Amino acid sequence: MKVTGSATLAAPLPRVWDALQDPAVLASSIPGCHSLEAVGAGAYKMTITAGVASVRGTYVGQVALAEPEPPHSFVLRARGQGAPGTVEATVNVRLSEGADGTRVDYDADAVVGGMIGGVGQRMLGSVARRTAGEFFAAVERVLTAPVPAFAEAAPAEAASRQAPPAPAAVPPTLAQAAPVQAAPAQAVPVQAASPQATPVQAASAQAAPAQAPVPGAMFYGRAAEPAAGPERIAGPMTIAFGAGGLVALAGVVVGYALGRRRGGA
Repeated sequence: MKVTGSATLAAPLPRVWDALQDPAVLASSIPGCHSLEAVGAGAYKMTITAGVASVRGTYVGQVALAEPEPPHSFVLRARGQGAPGTVEATVNVRLSEGADGTRVDYDADAVVGGMIGGVGQRMLGSVARRTAGEFFAAVERVLTAPVPAFAEAAPAEAASRQAPPAPAAVPPTLAQAAPVQAAPAQAVPVQAASPQATPVQAASAQAAPAQAPVPGAMFYGRAAEPAAGPERIAGPMTIAFGAGGLVALAGVVVGYALGRRRGGA
């Protein structure tokens, strides 16, 4: 089965390239992704829930980002298996600058087997293109998300930590009488230089390419978010059982009081 398509992301080409190589962005953007576990350079173990119509299930497999030509193209190879069947795909991804941002073109060649292989290719292709659209839309949201307030405040905070004003001039008589005390005043500008260099250090850190993740590092997707479990309903259940116990106890007390009154009569 062959699937082709394209998408335009409202972000510069270098940023789109970095996002598509970032496992944290991939894990949070791939629909149905539970987790990515780094197993080598550009290779990950993936757990994902996917399917077509009622044929759905969880797949466990491998994903590899190969043949990179930054920032213009790379090849994604994936294979996985689960209860619904098996999937193996090779996707050629090409990036180019466009008028409205970065254009991403992809050509996928996939082989499916098992129950999911019995679904018509037209339906499979439609689902694949819709899933790709959701993925690129999620990546674009990551790239166009507003900068957190604390990140914007960092340069202003660094500017507020500028060097303190130089101390008042020491009278000549005191400077001559105490040359040792005047020496620390010359060292103050050197100590104040490091806060002024903070924005430059931050910019260089942002410009540095991301390092490859350590094997075993885990990156969790949105599908891994815990659902409402027993711990979330423990409070209401406790209240309900407690209220029921109080009602039963009150009934026993009232019954005992009525029995004594009738006995006394």
